[in-house]
Amino acid sequence: MPESVESRPSSPGAEASAKPQARLDSHELGAISGTTLSYYEQSAEQFVAATRDHDVSQNIEALLRHIEGQAPFTILDFGCGPGRDLTTFTRLGHRAIGLEGAATFAARARAQSGCEVWEQDFLKLDLPARHFDGVFANAALFHVPSQELPRVLRELHATLKPRGVLFSSNPRGANEEGWSRGRYGVFHDLAVWRRHLTDAGFVELEHYYRPTGLPREQQPWLATVWRNA
Repeated sequence: MPESVESRPSSPGAEASAKPQARLDSHELGAISGTTLSYYEQSAEQFVAATRDHDVSQNIEALLRHIEGQAPFTILDFGCGPGRDLTTFTRLGHRAIGLEGAATFAARARAQSGCEVWEQDFLKLDLPARHFDGVFANAALFHVPSQELPRVLRELHATLKPRGVLFSSNPRGANEEGWSRGRYGVFHDLAVWRRHLTDAGFVELEHYYRPTGLPREQQPWLATVWRNA
């Protein structure tokens, strides 16, 4: 799903906790994916309208400037939504492939961008090894329950070429986890997010908060860039 100020989920309320969660079983994990994807299916038109003109050029530039070697690059747009950023990567001359769990978004992304789009659940990934120069995970990984995040990050690490780059932007918080208006989310702070990525084998390249130029309390998005080392 593309980052959008308008679509940013509120921090989880009474159903969420910053304390360690009880371990989720396969049925509960399936319900988390299914319910969250249903939310996006049901609100697809509203979401497309809210995110169409949102400027994430800072994030795209942060990914691309850290990729080593000669362009064009092969980019995985992880959680590509309706294809806005796939179109941008393609226009810049790169080979972009989308990955999206919501069928409506996946179809829109293919039609809008002309790119290949893989319809995959974030918790049931099937990714090629050492294939991508960069992974662009813009407002996507926060939907992964914290207990599953180490595995998902290792899978992203494995699909990157050696010294490939992962970009991630997530709504930040105090590590609350739970439901927020039909979507499951984890609102990591920088310290915990760093620990997850470092444990998965990544080295931090930079981080910043968005939108740029505002006081920190008005910057709900944490952007980080990592190398597969």
